[in-house]
Amino acid sequence: MENVTGAAGRDKIAITLNGEEREVPAGLTVRDLLAHLDLHERLVVVELNREILRRGRYAEVPISAGDEVELVHFVGGG
Repeated sequence: MENVTGAAGRDKIAITLNGEEREVPAGLTVRDLLAHLDLHERLVVVELNREILRRGRYAEVPISAGDEVELVHFVGGG
């Protein structure tokens, strides 16, 4: 999977997100990816390439082309 240039000239990369291939902007960290997806990082557990990431690392871990990302959402209820 390689970088792809979108119509607006912005680079995009292909990743696998929860089992489905998806293009996202290049240069994102895990935290940026969650923001791009409108997800609050405190309500999500992130597994990147089969490794569960600590929340404190989200801002420093880059998303790269070909990465496999699994997101598990916590939902409250009662």
